[in-house]
Amino acid sequence: MFFFYLQNNLTVISEFFLLGFQGSQYLRNVLFFQFLILFGATICGNLLIIVLVSSSRSLHTPMYFFISQLSISDILLTTNIIPNMLHILLNNGGTITFTGCLTQFHFFGLTLSFECFLLPAMSYDRYVAVCNPLQYISIMRSVFCIQLVALCWMLGFLASFILTFTSSQFHYCGANIDHFYCDIVPLLELACSNAFIVQMEIYVIGSPLFLSQILIIVVSYTCIVLAVLRIPSSIGRQKAFSTCSSHLIVVSIFYWTLFTVYVFPIKGQLSTINKVVSLLYTTFTPLMNPIIYSLKNKDIKKAVEQTLRKH
Repeated sequence: MFFFYLQNNLTVISEFFLLGFQGSQYLRNVLFFQFLILFGATICGNLLIIVLVSSSRSLHTPMYFFISQLSISDILLTTNIIPNMLHILLNNGGTITFTGCLTQFHFFGLTLSFECFLLPAMSYDRYVAVCNPLQYISIMRSVFCIQLVALCWMLGFLASFILTFTSSQFHYCGANIDHFYCDIVPLLELACSNAFIVQMEIYVIGSPLFLSQILIIVVSYTCIVLAVLRIPSSIGRQKAFSTCSSHLIVVSIFYWTLFTVYVFPIKGQLSTINKVVSLLYTTFTPLMNPIIYSLKNKDIKKAVEQTLRKH
């Protein structure tokens, strides 16, 4: 049941209803157990990366420091989205308060924005490692890396806060959110006040930031490819490419899903496609990040072996 009250002759909604994935009870039960397993594996995998990076001296490098920050972001993202999604699957939907919805959206935006800023920073780290190996230690100092990550968190918080605050000022004509979490696209579809301000924030402020991040990544990897091609040894080229290929895979999946959902959002009956695409960066990408980046890495395997020997 929804609760409404009148303020300045306008009906204000105090609760939303998240529709989630509509379907048979059997299908929702199957999805529940699948996502429960994914959630557990995601938390364990990312916690393992954080523990290994913090406890193993051999992993005290800028690259693994950035990866550990990515793992922290992935844990925050999944704990913000998946537990409530599991509840929605069991109950064929679920209510969420207006404040709870905006809170969920803020932390979702924070982690998503942080990763958007962190991935170009990781690209720059790989660029310096491959193109400027002799100056790598002097450029990628510990203090500089900490400042870079702190800046990413601050910019992510600011971007998310601005969007959340603007969305909180809207009046909403409907209460049914056709999604499994609170996101800007389904919220804007329910807004009966003019959403021009949010659209301006997305396209005027967000688009240049998005394009600049893509530009940094493209330029970094263009320089990396050119530098690698000049390496005379095939073994040296293979080693250089292997340090960058995992990052490129994650970047490609991440930005492709964002582009699909936020640049060309699909409305109406085909909104299910948007939900499925959203699952990629809310459930599968946080699971795949530690696998792609680290768990197949020789340094990580060595750190795991050393940790197991100690215990």
